[in-house]
Amino acid sequence: MNNIPELTTLCYIEKDDKYLMLHRVSKKNDINKDKWIGVGGHLEKDESPEECLLREVKEETGLILTSYKYRGTITFVSGDGCTEYMALYTADGFIGEVPGECDEGVFEWVPKEDVINLNLWEGDRIFFMLLEDRDDFFSLKLVYDGHGVLEYAALDGKPMELLDMIDREGNKTGVVRARVVAHRYGGRHATTLTWVVRKNDSGKWDVLLQKRSKNKDSHPGCYDVSSGGHITSGSKNLDSAVREIGEELGLLINAEDLQLLGNFPTSSERVFHGKIFKNEQLNYVYLYKGNVNIDELKIQESELEAVEWWSLEEVIRRLGEPDFPTCIHIEELEMLKTGLESI
Repeated sequence: MNNIPELTTLCYIEKDDKYLMLHRVSKKNDINKDKWIGVGGHLEKDESPEECLLREVKEETGLILTSYKYRGTITFVSGDGCTEYMALYTADGFIGEVPGECDEGVFEWVPKEDVINLNLWEGDRIFFMLLEDRDDFFSLKLVYDGHGVLEYAALDGKPMELLDMIDREGNKTGVVRARVVAHRYGGRHATTLTWVVRKNDSGKWDVLLQKRSKNKDSHPGCYDVSSGGHITSGSKNLDSAVREIGEELGLLINAEDLQLLGNFPTSSERVFHGKIFKNEQLNYVYLYKGNVNIDELKIQESELEAVEWWSLEEVIRRLGEPDFPTCIHIEELEMLKTGLESI
């Protein structure tokens, strides 16, 4: 086991809105075998990151870089005892012509919009998104489990939410992806939607709606289910529903307080705050009938602005009206109504 950190550089060379990508197919024991990456390598004795960058690009491609930028530091923890500190660069100026291949694989100019669909490390998808979104310097930490599966990520010191990717039936595929990446580029995952209900004075049902924060990355300012959230990687569905209702509403409940009503898929693509937001989700719907006084709730202000009691009948009737902004799906309301009719 090598406990000495490795120091490396990696560069994505740009031309005509394309990145120069290296398909690592030549070496049998290459840790990046069959993956697509940029150009880079290890620092030699007494080299600075820039000296390493220029040397590695010249050795692998024959190109002489004339314009480049240090974009961020990536801390890789491989899970097998190796830690790597990588200086990440982009370059938009060079002299020379790129060869078709090198001793590590085959070069190809790939449109930037298509790069995300290549066989990449999941952590690489995060920094490709950062290269697209940010001009400032960033620090990204990526921890893998020793089998190539991402198990932790932190951006500028703050942990990122990771999700298990699933198939249409809800089975885990073995891929773990950052939430922001799944919503930017796609990736089916699971969520919980919990409806808090009460009987009103007429003997019918009221539902607790939350008003989403205007700062949310999707559907800002819209009415939504009482409590909802992603099922984070490694978590169980029911445990996630209990956690979300505690975080968002301050309700401390037990798993046996919730009733599973069923699940339904959703798929959509919208634009919020000028960015594409993709939703490929399998939603597990739960029911909570506990005694709730909204004046005593401790709402999570970063997620929602307020909570309000609404008649279930009115919510169903007004769904889709322009003056009733909501991201509630008719499928979950029908599931809720059927569940309540059986009580």
